[in-house]
Amino acid sequence: MDVGFIFKVAAIGIIVAVLSLVLSRSGREEQAMMTTLAGLIVVLLMLVRQIAELFTTIETLFGF
Repeated sequence: MDVGFIFKVAAIGIIVAVLSLVLSRSGREEQAMMTTLAGLIVVLLMLVRQIAELFTTIETLFGF
C-alpha cells in the first residue's frame, strides 16, 4: 500500500465530512447521511481493490 492511497482515502474523508456538515447545517440530514454512506462505500471499494491486488501478488510470488 503506497502513501498515495492513504492520501486519497484522507481526501475522500475530508470532502465527505465537509459536505455532510454543510448539508446537516442546512437542514438536509438525509442527504448528509447518504453522502457519508456513499463516501464509506467508495473507500471500501478502494480497499477491496487493494486487497485483491495483494492476493494477486501473493499468488504470483508463491506460484499458485
